[in-house]
Amino acid sequence: MSHPLPQGRRRVLAGIAALALAAGSLVACSSADDAKPGAEAPLRIGYQRFGGLSLVKAKDAAPGTTWSLFESGPALTEGLKADAIDIGQTGEAPPVFAAAGKIDFRIIGTSQPVPKGEAVLVKTAKGFKTFADLKGKTVALNKGSNVNWLLVKLLEKYQLKLTDINIKYLKPAEARPAFDNDQVDAWIIWDPYFALAEQPGVSILEDATGLASNREYLLVSPQALKNKPNQIREFLKQYRTITDWGIANPTERAAVLAPELKIPLDTTTRALSRSAQPLAPVTPEIGAELQAIADGFTTLALIPEKIDIAGRIDGQFAEILR
Repeated sequence: MSHPLPQGRRRVLAGIAALALAAGSLVACSSADDAKPGAEAPLRIGYQRFGGLSLVKAKDAAPGTTWSLFESGPALTEGLKADAIDIGQTGEAPPVFAAAGKIDFRIIGTSQPVPKGEAVLVKTAKGFKTFADLKGKTVALNKGSNVNWLLVKLLEKYQLKLTDINIKYLKPAEARPAFDNDQVDAWIIWDPYFALAEQPGVSILEDATGLASNREYLLVSPQALKNKPNQIREFLKQYRTITDWGIANPTERAAVLAPELKIPLDTTTRALSRSAQPLAPVTPEIGAELQAIADGFTTLALIPEKIDIAGRIDGQFAEILR
């Protein structure tokens, strides 16, 4: 005999389903008519649900652009490789894996750190107290995403090796049911999937505070830098304006984003309270931070060879993002 789900649980499942529908697919939509002969080609933006660019799209604040939705940073960098987008936003690990995969891009912007926006989730009843308790257990995460670096830092903190845990590489749409059904012991995940999973009986074992910056990064193709510099500049101005508005108006920001994300307003509000941070310019220090991440992945043989990710930094738009 089946029983109707409580309303709150139905809303959460509906949010997860909406995000899952986006997983594994690229959805393109245009805020302008297709370019006419002789007209300037639109700037093609790649975004992820919940990243800073989502607010720009939700407010329809960048006319003359097209938008493509990606489930994760690694998928977005593949969009750059395929010349499907000109500019996109990822976490801190995807640029490293993309560079290791010989994808050409430059890094033109970042955000202030977002360490509380990613975490290790466990079932409270299992009694895990620290990440060290997961030795010999199964941990799910999205390969090549920002949480991949958090895993590296957690292993370092607790003096564990990669082989000390059973890593299961799962995309968010696959990892959530695996976590719910106890097919994995822990899930390392980012917002808004993180916020959606915060249900009774779920505990935050540890977030990235003191371990990883978890910044957002703006990647752009060299061709777009060459052919669309003015469009990029104007877009970044709008991006900065909308981001600053959102920081100053958190209630209104959540109300705008919840329908775009297709998740409940309270979940959106909770996730934004820890994960929405101001933009920031890329600097040599940011390059050094990314290089340390790349070198860490190289040491663990998670990428095949040493790469120069610091050399991908391009600060020509720094004045807009300060």
